[in-house]
Amino acid sequence: MKPADGSIMNETDLTGPILFCIALGATLLLAGKVQFGYVYGMSAIGCLGIHALLNLMSSAGVSYGCVASVLGYCLLPMVILSSCAIFFSLQGTFGTLSALIVIGWCSLSASKIFISALDMEGQQLLIAYPCALLYGLFALLTVF
Repeated sequence: MKPADGSIMNETDLTGPILFCIALGATLLLAGKVQFGYVYGMSAIGCLGIHALLNLMSSAGVSYGCVASVLGYCLLPMVILSSCAIFFSLQGTFGTLSALIVIGWCSLSASKIFISALDMEGQQLLIAYPCALLYGLFALLTVF
């Protein structure tokens, strides 16, 4: 709930996001779902879409690596949800509620970083909605 530090966007670190994508694919594999291609494909296309959106909405441009880094690091709660899917089914009410909470957590974290780094005050919900759609796709992979 604290304000995000805008200096995060100055560093493009893709090691963590790639490891989180591998961890998401591995936990999905342990849950019996072979979805590596979908995880990487949705990550790449989602990063392209958010990158285009941020460049259209902000006065300062943002690099693709920074967008991929922020979206990848905010994928960590989805990895935790996928880890829970190993031990019990998420196809009930509890799974739906936990997926919605994780989608909100991921999208609000990513949008908060984007808003603080790009000086886009008052536009957090406009950024959070496409992020929630992207993370919702990952949640659908995890739950079903």
